[in-house]
Amino acid sequence: MGPLVSERPSVLTGLRRLLRGAGVVLLLVLVVAFVAVLVSLRLLADGADAEAIELARRWNEVVLVVVGVLGVVAVVLGWMVWQAVQRGVTAPLGTLAAEVRKASAGEHDHEIPRVGAGEVAALSRDVENMRRELVQQVAEAREAHAEAEDAQDRLQEQARELERSNRDLEQFAYVASHDLQEPLRKVASFTQLLQKRYGGQLDDRADQYIAFAVDGAHRMQRLIQDLLSFSRVGRSGVAHEDVDLESVLRQVLADLSQRIEDEGAEVTHDPLPVVRGEKGLLTMLLRNVVGNALKFRHPDRPPRVHVTARRGEDGASWELACSDNGIGIDPQYAERVFVIFQRLHPKEVYSGTGIGLALVKRVVEHHGGRVWIDPDATQGTTIRWTLAASA
Repeated sequence: MGPLVSERPSVLTGLRRLLRGAGVVLLLVLVVAFVAVLVSLRLLADGADAEAIELARRWNEVVLVVVGVLGVVAVVLGWMVWQAVQRGVTAPLGTLAAEVRKASAGEHDHEIPRVGAGEVAALSRDVENMRRELVQQVAEAREAHAEAEDAQDRLQEQARELERSNRDLEQFAYVASHDLQEPLRKVASFTQLLQKRYGGQLDDRADQYIAFAVDGAHRMQRLIQDLLSFSRVGRSGVAHEDVDLESVLRQVLADLSQRIEDEGAEVTHDPLPVVRGEKGLLTMLLRNVVGNALKFRHPDRPPRVHVTARRGEDGASWELACSDNGIGIDPQYAERVFVIFQRLHPKEVYSGTGIGLALVKRVVEHHGGRVWIDPDATQGTTIRWTLAASA
């Protein structure tokens, strides 16, 4: 179906043609009147006789009659133009405006009818097309909003399920670790007693088996103690306070002084800030990162450990780092080292339970920070983490 304008001449086009024709007629009449006046003036100037003057007077009367008739025609034409504008433009536009007001008031499903002809009809058609597009967009927006709300509800439910699962898992780890302590302590005690009493009295294989049992019991005790420490993070209910990390690190180095001396290590640090947190957990954090740096030393050189701190870009946190000259960590394992019980080396080469860095991550995240392995470290390993600055 072609456009409405091509099917029927528009009202405005008809009015333009009518006014153009009336203008031509008016111009011709004015020219005739002007010529008649000029002729009359010429006759008077030339001293024409009475007959000529009478003829000129009659022509003037004719011109006056024509001008009068033309005035009446102009009035009638003006009234016709006003009526045409009223019927073809003003009334349709008023109807269209009323329909648009209904749509803007919320009646989006109310169809806007075609009104008028020509350009006005085309305008009403365009407005109706816009209404339909708006209705479609509103429907799509409502559908998208409903889908987003549904997804949000599912996400919140999954978050609640995850939170419940984490609580249950933490409770299980705490109870299991606590309840396993007593029977394991008995196993360790009796295997040690067996080793002391019968060591050397049995054959070498029996002594080896007893040694395996004692070592396994000790490793299990350390594992349970570490697991208990891991499960206790965030469960103490201790309010966060300003903690001087400089003082905390001094205490950690004092606790590790014998180990540092035995390994010929050197541990240095920049001035450390005051942060918000739990002092006990932050002590555990520094003990683990420094201890980890000492443990994974390079066999060809003594350990060198350096702790640094710099203000975070947001100004509300501190970024700390512990760098060493040890064996380093392959970048492909940069995330795996923070997973509990994940080990990159056999226990015969490097002792431990595989909880150290997982505990570090848990403590940092409990304080609202994040921890990662610096991929740009040129030697050894650099562990970075963030903590909130003091108020």
